Amino acid sequence: MQVYTLHEGSYSVDITKKFLPFDPTKDNPKDRPASLFIHVQPFLVKLKDTLVLFDTGLGYSNDQGHLHLHENIKKAGFNPDDISMVLMSHLHFDHSGGMVHHLNGNMELSFPNATYVIQRGEWESAFTSSSSSYHTEIFDYLQRNAQLKFVEGSGQLTAEISYELTGAHCPYHQVFLIDDGHDKVFFGGDVLPEPEELIRKFIAKYDFDGRKAMELREEFGQRAVAEHWKCLFYHAKSKSQAYVELDEDRFKIV
Repeated sequence: MQVYTLHEGSYSVDITKKFLPFDPTKDNPKDRPASLFIHVQPFLVKLKDTLVLFDTGLGYSNDQGHLHLHENIKKAGFNPDDISMVLMSHLHFDHSGGMVHHLNGNMELSFPNATYVIQRGEWESAFTSSSSSYHTEIFDYLQRNAQLKFVEGSGQLTAEISYELTGAHCPYHQVFLIDDGHDKVFFGGDVLPEPEELIRKFIAKYDFDGRKAMELREEFGQRAVAEHWKCLFYHAKSKSQAYVELDEDRFKIV
């Protein structure tokens, strides 16, 4: 199994939920008061016969109109048309914007040959939620044009890929574990978005159920140690891929 971090960039986001590119070498965080500063990075996983994408980023393009996500997949040595599964932890815009590509005023599928795997409850609540984190025009387009696979609860997607309904960050958030018989790769989406969140115990206001999210981070950390998971951190500012160890009763990122 090969895993590639597809770094889409660094952004600030405030109460408007707009993601503004942020370059720490020239931008001053003081100019963006009351903002969170995050990295956005989907992951590409190459299995024996399958190319899998974990979440899709913001869907921003470069000056030539090329999707950053497509360019990063090409840099990793693959063709975006060969992606066979897009596994969605949830549908907030910073994770789902890249499911489509805005080109010359039109919308098209970023991965026309892929099956998009989504929790049914997350899909349904995305259409009814009043949150600006959901961009329903994307989901309308997917509904008409994409290959969609809705899953419910927790279960086995393939012989190698399992999914687990967690809630916590949003009511129908899910995580994924890939086990190819040799390695185990865990994608925690926004329940475990940064390695530092294993070290610090806190309840985040941006989570639907902050206490549950905190408890899940502890649980997944313990499982990562016991089962030697490689963890993928979607919003990591330091290590985007890492293993976890215990140093006495504290997690250590390695």
